[in-house]
Amino acid sequence: MRQGIFIAGLIFGLLAPPVATAHADPVSAGVRAYAKQRYVVAAELLEPPAQLGDPLAQTYLGFMYQDGRGVPQNYEQAARWFRAAAVQGQPTAQFFLALLYDKGFGVRRDFVDAEMWLDVAAAHANGHDRDYWVRMRDAVASKLTIDELTEARARALAFSPIPVR
Repeated sequence: MRQGIFIAGLIFGLLAPPVATAHADPVSAGVRAYAKQRYVVAAELLEPPAQLGDPLAQTYLGFMYQDGRGVPQNYEQAARWFRAAAVQGQPTAQFFLALLYDKGFGVRRDFVDAEMWLDVAAAHANGHDRDYWVRMRDAVASKLTIDELTEARARALAFSPIPVR
């Protein structure tokens, strides 16, 4: 995917955890390792909390699998982690999952699913990111029939995040 610089800023800006406490949790430590480009260490730190359902850890792992940072590139694994975080309401994971659906990377290509996830993500994005995400959503919407767009928008409206376990 060609949004390299934008995506890196997006990851660091949207997913930055709160200021770490004296006893850093594995997610914060994993995020710091990622920021220092210590991707293997980041993956090792983020995997256990991701397995336990932490949406931030899941989103980072999704991005790492998508780009092959610290783990082998694997779009199926990227989609798995993004989906796990997306259903919990993590907007960045929703955005990246939508892009996978749009391109058919790791999932079947499905513009309705892409539109639905972009709609949900854009509804919860901050200002600058929201503008970009809305443009992406509208680009995908242009690929849909009226019936498909209606279905995607109805599914987005009906979406309700699953609480973290």
